[in-house]
Parts: sequence; C-alpha cells; structure tokens
Amino acid sequence: MRDLLRDDFTFTKRHLGLILTAIGPVLIAAMLAAEWLDADSGGFGLAQRAGVILGAAALLVGLSLIPLGNQPA
Repeated sequence: MRDLLRDDFTFTKRHLGLILTAIGPVLIAAMLAAEWLDADSGGFGLAQRAGVILGAAALLVGLSLIPLGNQPA
C-alpha cells in the first residue's frame, strides 16, 4: 500500500489484471444474487445478462493481463 503513494508509482498490467480478475466474479455473483433474491421477477433480464457478460469479460481480460507482468498499463 505504501508503494501506491510514491510519486513514481505507475499501474502495471499485472495490477490492472488483478483488479479486473477481482471485479469480474463479484459482478457475476451480484447478478446471480439479484435473480435469487427476486425469484418471481420473471426470469433473467437484459440488465442481468449484460452484467454477467461484462463480469465474464472483465475476468477474461484480467486473466490475460496478469502474465504480461510489470509493463506500464
């Protein structure tokens, strides 16, 4: 955390990949939880589908960025 406050700190592709890899499953879980909590809503709606697709895309992009290492993002 101390490194984030330095003047010469830059986000690397690994940092960005880790952030996206963390956000993706959270977004997917939130969309599934919304359906589970409101089961009589009539099914999986367009917003929930979009949320799951965006979560999966964030997860895949994040996983592809992690191996790129310490290159600036």
